Amino acid sequence: MVIVRSDSLTVDNPRFQGFVESIFEEITGLGTDVVEGGFHFYLVGQELLVSEDRRSTLIPLTMAGNPDEAHERIDEIHEVAHQFDGREGFQVLVTGEATLSKDFIEISEDDLLTGEMFGVPIALVIMVVVFGAVVASFVPLLIAFVSIALALGVAAIIGQVFTLSVFVQNMATLIGLAVGIDYSLFILERFREERAIGRDKGDAVVRAAATAGRAVFFSGMTVMLALLGLFFVPTDLFWSLAIGAILVVAAAVLASLTLLPAVLYVLGDRVNALKLPLLGRSQGESREMNSGVWDRIARGVMRYPAVSLVLAAGILIAAGVSYLDINTNLAGVSVLPEKALAKDGFELLDRDFFGGISSPIEIVIDGEADSEAVQAGIEGLRTSLAEDSAFGAALVEVNNARDLTLLTVVAAGDPSSSESSQRIQNLRDRIIPQAFTGAPAEVLVTGVAAKTTDFTETVDRLQPTVFAFVLGLSFLLLMLIFRSILVPLKAIIMNLLSVGAAYGILVLVVQEGYGNDFFGFTQVEAIESWLPLFMFAVLFGLSMDYHVFLLSRIRERFDEHGDNSEAIAFGIRSTGKIITGAALIMVAVFGGFAMGDMVLFQQMGFGLAVAILLDATIVRSVLVPSTMKLLGRANWYLPNWLNWLPELQVEASELSPDPES
Repeated sequence: MVIVRSDSLTVDNPRFQGFVESIFEEITGLGTDVVEGGFHFYLVGQELLVSEDRRSTLIPLTMAGNPDEAHERIDEIHEVAHQFDGREGFQVLVTGEATLSKDFIEISEDDLLTGEMFGVPIALVIMVVVFGAVVASFVPLLIAFVSIALALGVAAIIGQVFTLSVFVQNMATLIGLAVGIDYSLFILERFREERAIGRDKGDAVVRAAATAGRAVFFSGMTVMLALLGLFFVPTDLFWSLAIGAILVVAAAVLASLTLLPAVLYVLGDRVNALKLPLLGRSQGESREMNSGVWDRIARGVMRYPAVSLVLAAGILIAAGVSYLDINTNLAGVSVLPEKALAKDGFELLDRDFFGGISSPIEIVIDGEADSEAVQAGIEGLRTSLAEDSAFGAALVEVNNARDLTLLTVVAAGDPSSSESSQRIQNLRDRIIPQAFTGAPAEVLVTGVAAKTTDFTETVDRLQPTVFAFVLGLSFLLLMLIFRSILVPLKAIIMNLLSVGAAYGILVLVVQEGYGNDFFGFTQVEAIESWLPLFMFAVLFGLSMDYHVFLLSRIRERFDEHGDNSEAIAFGIRSTGKIITGAALIMVAVFGGFAMGDMVLFQQMGFGLAVAILLDATIVRSVLVPSTMKLLGRANWYLPNWLNWLPELQVEASELSPDPES
């Protein structure tokens, strides 16, 4: 849609008419491969195309080809508008769905670059601190970039058959950087530990793959199974996000279990090249010495386990209370950054025209248009709409077969707002049924507002199904891995606490505006309707990483010595630095994406970063040791009637004796 405005002339002036006709002729002259058709006020005389002050008019255009690909041809129209803009004092703007799609693609690409420029350098610094060596710090980045490239390549092939969202690239990069670095981090650290206690290079690679590598495999499986729950929501957005995330997690697992061992074998001890002495440490000593920050934290928590449990759980519950006030909807044009091409046009539409003219409500009547009952229904509907100030004029079109009638209705306000959703429900539940009572016709409502309403309703309706699927599969997988009933039950409860706390903090900052200016976020009235469900699936998978790695170390030590307290302290201190580093890397990556201009990326990046930070600190350092101390040997309880379950060991049995033995 092209908007033409003059601050000095009205549409009744011949100069205004001549200008509109000139620009219309230029646009239609681009050819039918760009624009299939269009009209303007001077062709059809429709007053709906003229603003109230008569200084602006609209030129609706029909883009050629598939509507989903219209953004690929909108550049030529923008070029024409740019040529005419400012000429003879006229302002020319282009807006509409195609321009909006182009904005989303270009801004998401810019945000992707912003996230990488912020997240990757910080991740590199963290890895230098963790490893104390420069060469070792670049290896996880290599694995992450290979994983992303592989996932995007497969996604490109899938995209030739199925329609994927423009955000697949962002999703694959976001998750790929996080898990690609994290997975390789754990395996690389285990390799260095094995070399530090005297294993030769080949044995160290095998041992790292058989222990940390197996944990990576099961962690990746947990993440992918959690993400499978998103396929229950039959929308392109959820399926695209799930496909992008699952592909990159699978690629990260594959690269970590194949490429990384090969790289470690080739590099050997050169992986520790360019050491930084102040940051270096002996990996072997750190695992066995009963000292260090994490050992003291674990033993301090276990000294007062009940108090620690109550305080930590209380903090998370308090943080999550704000989630009860969450409002959800899809973001509208108003939250686009100022650089968006479509924003000026939409704002002018809202200011000068009846709101919602660019995204009208479309009512389709499937029934004989010449039937008296159908005609009476249409007239009754038009009368009801005319009596409601929220609706503007209604245009009526009938197809050639006269068995379909289309009412195009302009409605006030942003089609993505909660008011628009209520308006759609009122149309469907009250106005239309009353008008067409007894008429032999099926009446359907569509358009942007209706699609937004249906999307939000679908997400809300299927949310319990996705929750049940993710929770059930996570429980079963963790039960098989650790052969315990209580370990998976505790992990699920703790993950729910951290995810709920992240939801609450997200609402406080993004929706309520507390700290919004500090973070530089755009305050909105509602959280993206797809975000809570997506965050749940992603976070439930990612947070299980830390549980699997930590609990596998605790179980490994418990099986060796049978001392619950010592096993807990060993697990916390032996994974403390590496899990903290991995969590901080995820926070840096997610935080980098939150620095973008797109509101949806701000919300997603911030929510994921907060949840991971809570999970790797309060959950891992307080809730895990306190609950495991309180439960004692019962942690590993499995009823006799479940002994038939297969034993999926995360930590493999000894492949070779320790060098000292």
